[in-house]
Amino acid sequence: MSTLGVTIYGVCAVSFMMAMYALERRGHVFILAFALGCVLSSVYGFLSGAWPFGVVELVWSFVAVHRYRHVQLH
Repeated sequence: MSTLGVTIYGVCAVSFMMAMYALERRGHVFILAFALGCVLSSVYGFLSGAWPFGVVELVWSFVAVHRYRHVQLH
């Protein structure tokens, strides 16, 4: 993938992640969508060579899935 392609992918992934974060209070499905956005952003981090960003976003995806499961139980 070209540098421009990675950049465009990253802008879309991070924008999706932030939009889902902003919508989390509207429903638990947005928490799960935020987790997906974190995974997509993690992929961007690894593709762009910023592996620490990729690792942190992957951790955030696990945190979001945990929150989603916690909300489902209550």
